[in-house]
Parts: sequence; structure tokens; C-alpha cells
Amino acid sequence: MRTTNIESRKRIASLFLIFAALLGILFVRFFWIQVVRGDDLAKQALDNRMREIPVKAKRGILYDRNGRELAISVSTDSIYVNPAEIKRAAKEKETAQQLATILEMDEQKVLSLITSKSSFVWLKRRVDFKVSQQLKELKIAGIGFHEESRRYYPKGTLASHIVGISGTDHTGLDGIDLYYDELIGGKDGKIVIEHDAAGRQIPEAVHRYEPPVEGLDVVLTIDETIQYIVERELDKIMEARQPKAACAIVMNPKTGEILGMASRPNFDPNNYNDFPAENRRNFAVNNAYEPGSTMKIVTASAAMEEQLVSEKDRFNCPGYIKVGKHRISCSDTVHGHQSFNDVVEHSCNVGFINLGLKMGVDKYYRYLNAFGFGAKTGIDLPGEATGIVMKESQVKQINLATMSMGQTNAVTPIQLVTAASAIANGGTLMKPHLLKKVLDADGNDQRVVEPSKVQQVISKETADELCLILEGVVLNGSGRNAAVEGYRVAGKTGTAQKVGEDGRYLKSEYVASFLGFAPANDPQLVCLVVVDAPKGYPYYGGWVAAPVFKEIISDSLRYLEVPRSMMAEEEEKTLSVSVPDVINLPIDEGIRSLQNAGLTAQVQG
Repeated sequence: MRTTNIESRKRIASLFLIFAALLGILFVRFFWIQVVRGDDLAKQALDNRMREIPVKAKRGILYDRNGRELAISVSTDSIYVNPAEIKRAAKEKETAQQLATILEMDEQKVLSLITSKSSFVWLKRRVDFKVSQQLKELKIAGIGFHEESRRYYPKGTLASHIVGISGTDHTGLDGIDLYYDELIGGKDGKIVIEHDAAGRQIPEAVHRYEPPVEGLDVVLTIDETIQYIVERELDKIMEARQPKAACAIVMNPKTGEILGMASRPNFDPNNYNDFPAENRRNFAVNNAYEPGSTMKIVTASAAMEEQLVSEKDRFNCPGYIKVGKHRISCSDTVHGHQSFNDVVEHSCNVGFINLGLKMGVDKYYRYLNAFGFGAKTGIDLPGEATGIVMKESQVKQINLATMSMGQTNAVTPIQLVTAASAIANGGTLMKPHLLKKVLDADGNDQRVVEPSKVQQVISKETADELCLILEGVVLNGSGRNAAVEGYRVAGKTGTAQKVGEDGRYLKSEYVASFLGFAPANDPQLVCLVVVDAPKGYPYYGGWVAAPVFKEIISDSLRYLEVPRSMMAEEEEKTLSVSVPDVINLPIDEGIRSLQNAGLTAQVQG
């Protein structure tokens, strides 16, 4: 009996200890929750009731150099839904049908969104004003409207590859809109609203508004008028010759400013999803191609700078040249004996190969690198290609020979026009750029982009002399179709066989190009036109690309009111004289008639 009482007391004591331990644990837990973690847990509980609605910052405006808008942000409504309120109304299907009709969305997709378990769901972002008004008039419970800004490109397809595109989340996806996204994108804000467990907004509860910081406006170097001229002429050649692609760049050689740049095929940044993705590829910056004879300006300038050639030197072209076991033809033409000027004017492969071999790999590559080939120019656009330059250590004589005439290495259009600008401006390589200045909130200049000199590539004497020689290409050689009335023009044609997927040259596809600048005596504009695989014959650069160059430069010079060249004016006067018909007239009367026309007559025999 006594044993039983002792055991009972032991059990009671054990239970008491267990109970005390549990109380101790609960107390410790309570102390941990209320005292140690109290503030954190209270914050978490509040956070669970808080809903953040993002407020997108308004993107900065993109202007052309004259203050004309290329990209703006316009106010618009975005539609969101609170599924809990829709559920309480018990009209999910009816509501889904109404919303799908007005928003032009799939009804099942709308139904899945408005019956979601989330407390906040975007239904459709940045809708048109009329659509927003229709929904507001219906006063559907659970449907909310949030004012946002939508990117709008008022010029449509104009300069699309430059300005780029902006996505649904209002961030830049391509072009300037992507490259300077942090600058023009601003900083997003938010609205914080407290809701109850059912997802309903609590009136007069905790609300917080963090305003967005608007993006900065920027001014580009692009001139809308020159850009229009460039695109107009590209559209013409696309229609006339139906090439796979084309591009043109107009650059100020003294500053590196890009005044116009366009690629084809094109797209509308307002509706970019309606176009194939490849249309958004910027040929001028993203593509590399073998340039052909336009690359001969590098060979010529290097040979002249190294004093390996002069105007007095004579060349012999039998129509081909043998380099080791390889025979390279000169476009099925025998040029015979000719001067260096003739070599350039005739674009003689034999002459340029001789110069390249005489120069050697080391010197040739020194100038190739100095002109910027094989490296990015640093232009402020995304996705710039570096081109493809063969490793110097792997170059053999045959490779040097083909490089000297514009094959083997691949370059980008922006690299080539930048190199040509160095020749046009007196030998200085300039960094190409599209950003001219950044404006502050009051429209004042916050930052102005100054011209950036990369390095001196050739001497001014060499550059000036080569300019005169290249002027002969337009006056007497393959570039006659690039001549502009009233202005002295210098340039170089290019016709390059395209390389197939197997690495071999295609017999039926060519890249036609023309690279030039004007006025030749004081270049204000450098322009490159590249036409990829034009259909039909002739496919030569002098026939396909040179006329495009002519129209672009002609209209651009007149628009900029660049003074006409004196020499060109005198040549025009000479060419414009009409010769009177003096056949069968008496000698005295014939001489008098010619003199009245401003001509001098000599009697022979």
C-alpha cells in the first residue's frame, strides 16, 4: 500500500515536471516570438497584407540633332485584376467574355487570369485610350486601371535600327533604347497598398507612394532629313534590284558623328512583333562581309605612307598575276602599262597585289590594325561585330595578295566608313558615335559628347594626295555614276564575290558597294552604300551602289547648303557648251559661229 502511494507521488511529480517543462518551452517560445522576433514577425505580417503596384518611370525622349522627336513616351492605362473580388461577384465567365471582347484576347486565357489565386494579376498592359474608356464605363468589380507610359515612335520605320525598340516592361530591347537604357530608362517607383485576408483593399489603411524618377532626354547626331534621304534611296534600290539586304551610312569625317544610318530589310518599332526577327538586324553594325575593292583604299594609303609607290611609278597588267601556284585575274581585263593613279582608277587587282606583296605582312597588318579592322569601333549601338581578320601569324603570300585587293578578311560597314573618314579628314581615325548630348529635367545640356580622336593613322600629306587620286576614280574610272553636279567627289567602287556556307566563293552572288566623300577638296560627308546580292546584271558597285551614293550625297550637300566646288563649276561650264553645226559652212562663217559660242577654232590643211 505504501509502495503504491510512493509510485503515485512519483507519477504526479513526473507529470508536474513534464507540465513545467512544457510551460517553460512555451514561455521561451513566447518570449522568442514576442520579444526577440516580435518586430520581424510583425513586419512579415504587415508585408503579407501589403501589395506593391509598380509605377514605371517615363522613358526619356530621343531627339534628332535639330530637336525633332524620334521616340517619345505617351500616357496610357494598364489593366489589372483582383481575382478575389471577381470571385465574390460570382460572374467569372460573363466577366471573362466581356473582357476578352474588348481587349481582343482569348476568352479562356482571360478566364484563367481572373480566377487566379494571386491577389494581383496584370490583364493587359498599355492599352489604347478607347479600350480603357470602354472598360471604365462597364464598372466591373475587381478590375483596376493603372496609368503607365508607352513607348511610341512617331516616325514609324524611320531610323528604326538606330532608335531600337522598347519591350512591354518598358525597358530597352535594341538600338539606342537598349544601349542607353540606364540613362533614358529612369528609376521605377511603386504604390504600396494594404489588403485584408480576402484580398480587399483596406480603406484608410497603410499606403505608401514612391514616385518614379523619369529618364533623361537625349539628342542624337542623326539628322532626320538626311536619314530620310538615306532610307528613300535604299527603298528605291531594294525595289529595283531586289537584293537580300542593303545598308548606307553617312558620317561627318571631322567629328565621327553619324548623320544617317539605315539597313534593309526594315521594321516598325511600334509593331516590331509583326516583322521577322531578322529584320531588326542592323546590317551596318552587326554584319561582316568581304568588302572587295573598297578595301583597296587601305592598301593604297599604306603603300603611299611607307613611300613604296608614287605617281611616277609604272605598273604592267597583263590581265592576271601568279602568286605561287595561284593565278589571280584582273576582272578579265588587260590594263597594260599604267601609272599608280591608273591602277586606282581602274581598280586593277594586279597593281594592288604587287603593292601588297611589296609591303609585306608586317607593314600591311600595322595599317590594317591602325585603321581599326578586326576590332569594334566603339559605336554606341548594341551587338557591334568585330569583323573577321586572319591571324597575322597564319598569313601566307597568297593570303596577303587577296587581302590587298579586298578579299579574305571580312569587315563591317561601320568599320569601313570610319576608315574612309580618316582619309577624308587628313589621316585621323575618329570614334563614330550617335549620342550628341544629354538634357536635364529642364531641357538644358547636362552632358555634351565631344569628338573623340582614336589615333593618327596616316599623314595629312598622304591623305590629301590619296583624296586627289580617288577623285580620279569618279572623274575617269569605275565611279563615274557617283559624280554629283557642282561638287568634287572622291570615292572607290567595290564588287565582291560572296562566300558560300562551304567557304567557297559563289559564282552568282556579289556584294556591290561604293565608298566616297564630298566635297573632295574639303570633305563634309563620307558615305558608304552596300547592296547584298542584287538581282540581275550588271551587279558591279559602280552600276548598283554608286548611283545610290550620288543621290544621297547630292541631296544631303544641298540640304546642308555646302558651297559648290569651284573646279566642278568650271568643268560643268565646259561640258555644258553647245557646239553649233558648222558643217558645209564657209570657213569664215564657221569660225565666226564657233567664236560666238565661246569656242576657239583652228584651221588645218
